[in-house]
Amino acid sequence: MHLDPLIIFFAFGFGYLASRVGLPPLVGYLVAGFALSTQGYTSGPIIQEIADIGVTILLFTIGLKLKIRNLLKPEVWAGASLHMLITVAIFSAGLMGLAATGMTFFAGLNLKTALLIAFALSFSSTVFAVKILEESGRSSSLNGRTAIGVLIIQDIFAVLFLTFSTGKIPSIWAIVVIGALPIARWLFMRILNRIGHGELQVLFGFFLAFVAGAWAFNIVGLKADLGALIMGMLLAPHARASDLASSLYSIKDFLLVGFFLEIGLAGLPSLATLNAALLLVMVIPIKVALFFFLFSRFRMKARTSLITTLNLANYSEFGLIVGGLAVANGWLERDWLLAIAVALSISFVIASPFNKIADTIFEKVRLLLKQFETEERHPDEEQYDAGTWQIVVLGMGRVGTGAYDYFTEKFGPVVLGIDFNADTVDTLLENGKHVGLADVSDPDFWHKLPTSGAMVRLVVLTMPNLASQLYVVKKLKERGFPGQIAAMATYDDEVDVLREAGVSTSFNVFAEAGFGLGSHICKEMDISDIKSMKPEDKA
Repeated sequence: MHLDPLIIFFAFGFGYLASRVGLPPLVGYLVAGFALSTQGYTSGPIIQEIADIGVTILLFTIGLKLKIRNLLKPEVWAGASLHMLITVAIFSAGLMGLAATGMTFFAGLNLKTALLIAFALSFSSTVFAVKILEESGRSSSLNGRTAIGVLIIQDIFAVLFLTFSTGKIPSIWAIVVIGALPIARWLFMRILNRIGHGELQVLFGFFLAFVAGAWAFNIVGLKADLGALIMGMLLAPHARASDLASSLYSIKDFLLVGFFLEIGLAGLPSLATLNAALLLVMVIPIKVALFFFLFSRFRMKARTSLITTLNLANYSEFGLIVGGLAVANGWLERDWLLAIAVALSISFVIASPFNKIADTIFEKVRLLLKQFETEERHPDEEQYDAGTWQIVVLGMGRVGTGAYDYFTEKFGPVVLGIDFNADTVDTLLENGKHVGLADVSDPDFWHKLPTSGAMVRLVVLTMPNLASQLYVVKKLKERGFPGQIAAMATYDDEVDVLREAGVSTSFNVFAEAGFGLGSHICKEMDISDIKSMKPEDKA
């Protein structure tokens, strides 16, 4: 058994075309799966194995970025629970209504089956949301943390359903595995301190996800994917958890191609199945409206509520897993599984461009949506005071913090750092830095800035996402910012793009790191015995 080169060709070809028209490549992978199914291809053992490995790694990396306290936020656990309960109630009632009309595909549905289908449709896609958030660089923002938290709560419900519906009772040894987690965490934390940054770190990540997590849980009757997720969560507080997640990033992306191909390879639907899938897609606005209403009730601003909602405006791969189990147990007809798969695929295609233009959508309906805001603000969205700073650093990661320290040492306390990660801001505040919690991609942030008399002379952009940098430059230009703008880039072609957009100076941060190293060596070390030589002398 081997992986047919044609599968790779189709996956790359359609993924590339999707990216060229502004859609995430995952949409192209879905289309590639459908195209291959027309040529007689089906999802074989290799594709299924790649898909399973990809999802396991995905859940592990999600866990690495997730802190337990984020799940305890009311907008997360209560929002996810209320949304699921209300969605199941509304969707099951709608399905029973369609069954009463005598429509062929829905005929014969009973309440139990309707509840099961509604439960499968209540989930949103973890794979889709994580990809969107990673591409936008917003995983650590309030909307990113909330979306991922809601998905984790949903995943927990799914795991509980799968556990109880299979009738498998966890082994008595499950107590031992659960009880050993604190010891395992202590041990793995120390190994991570000494593992380095090379291939051994990648292998350690696979060990944690598949052996310490998935395999250990599976052998005692617990869900394997839950084990991978929990193992990631245990190591999330470690200072190098993000490095570990980054080392698995590209591998995870490649493996997840198999997941999306597998959905498409389920085959093309019949006309009746396609009609049913389209009906399922047409009710997604109900999920969207409900998410937005609930998030706004938990004091999130209209824009944050909308963007978080759009991250969740689709159906889920876990719905397919639930549906697959129901089919295997004879509770559901196989046509329903295909209908859910098609609806899932269409929901991805529709949701992708909406997530791309989320800010544009908000600007067009801003006044309408802001009517749903509560007077009291979420703690992470309190009013931001622009102050009278002369230099502002947007993005307080390692590069941003380094720039902040340099300018502070050179000019004194005239520098303000801004970041949308509450944990980063708290840590920097504890270290005595002047840092504000704000989301510069939020239009409200720009509306709160003073229009005249601003003291800021220099804005330094150190966000890793090019689209976010271009958005900030556009907003500064629209507001007639009189100062200068500097930006970092991670690729040479981005330097040109930023300069064309109006940035005063831009540089490749990795190239500059080499110059900085050389300068540091000359400053800190006595290398006066090295004689200078001109090129013509060497010749």
